[in-house]
Amino acid sequence: MTATWILRNVRPLGAAASDIVIMGESIGAVVPAGTATAADAPVVDGRGLLALPGFINAHAHVDKSWWDQPWVSYGGVPSTQGRIEHERAHRDELQIPSVGGVEKILRQFLRHGTTATRSHVDVDLGLGLRGVEDVLEAGRNLGGAIEIEIVAFPQDGVIRRPGVVKLLEEAASMGVKNIGGLDPAGIDRDPVAQLDALFDIVDRTGVGLDIHLHDGGELGKFQIELIADRTLAVGAQGRVNVAHGFALGEISDREQQELLPRLAEAGISWTTVAPVRTAPLPWRTMRESGMGLGLGTDGIRDLWNPFGDGDLLSVALTFARLHGMRTDDDLARAVSLASTEAAPFVHRDQHDLTAGSRADIVLVDAQNVPDALVLGPRRETVVAGGRVVVEDAQVVI
Repeated sequence: MTATWILRNVRPLGAAASDIVIMGESIGAVVPAGTATAADAPVVDGRGLLALPGFINAHAHVDKSWWDQPWVSYGGVPSTQGRIEHERAHRDELQIPSVGGVEKILRQFLRHGTTATRSHVDVDLGLGLRGVEDVLEAGRNLGGAIEIEIVAFPQDGVIRRPGVVKLLEEAASMGVKNIGGLDPAGIDRDPVAQLDALFDIVDRTGVGLDIHLHDGGELGKFQIELIADRTLAVGAQGRVNVAHGFALGEISDREQQELLPRLAEAGISWTTVAPVRTAPLPWRTMRESGMGLGLGTDGIRDLWNPFGDGDLLSVALTFARLHGMRTDDDLARAVSLASTEAAPFVHRDQHDLTAGSRADIVLVDAQNVPDALVLGPRRETVVAGGRVVVEDAQVVI
């Protein structure tokens, strides 16, 4: 296959100046700057900018956002249940979810260099599967520029809402790769029943499970242990993720050291949005044990909170600060968590600036990767699936 076009003179992850040869949707080769040639292939000047892999948002809620719409004042009760009730009461008047609303936040993701995302999408008795359909349509409308992996998410509970388990089964049958869960103890008040229902679907259909766990301390630890036990019991290693999982950072060092090998054995991964005022995760030990760790934006300007702008590089910086990361290696690791190391969260075998990777490339004006993290420069150019989707920091699709 001949080159589609050539990205000339960029510095991949701060390395020597190079040309990146794009072949269709993929990177065909990375060669020294000025040496790539191909008859009739267009050439785009990278101007010596730093090249990063596209960011992968491992925990988003693209169906909920009112981004680029009139301001909505926060009115929720400061608890998980209170926010659920507030959202259910007001989402219809704000047309949440909608295809147009999802498109707006996906374009914002692209503007900030995110080219793939795992998004939880609400599935409940009021919405049915409409939110899943809206997200899929919005993704198609953008020509697949941003790849979306959906988690059918039971935001209003599982066992306490008869009929939700059936909806999750329907989502799995329509090709959704993951189902979700939510605080088996704190929301459903029956962790055994919720986990039994969810893992039954996982076992029968082969989908993954991505479960929100806000419950902290010993209660949260107890549920993490239950999740690990069931993962091993049904042979779902590598298909289960815990989102938030605040309890892991709150328990003692001794308890962490006892729990982490069990999580690693079960192949359970973790996603965090690095919220302020939360306990740091034992990220080094998690990495050493082989556990996957991804970063996400969570909800952005939705009925849960008015914060966020879709910039995953900013989340990586918050993660670095929360965890006391200061060395160049650690700062580069934070960026890797938001990009290369997040590949499994969207079922990619590789995601990097190397031949064979999807051509997802972000160009920024920075000295090196740590400088890009701390500086947070605008994304000058973004390539997604071999297409230029951002030029001069503006979305052009």
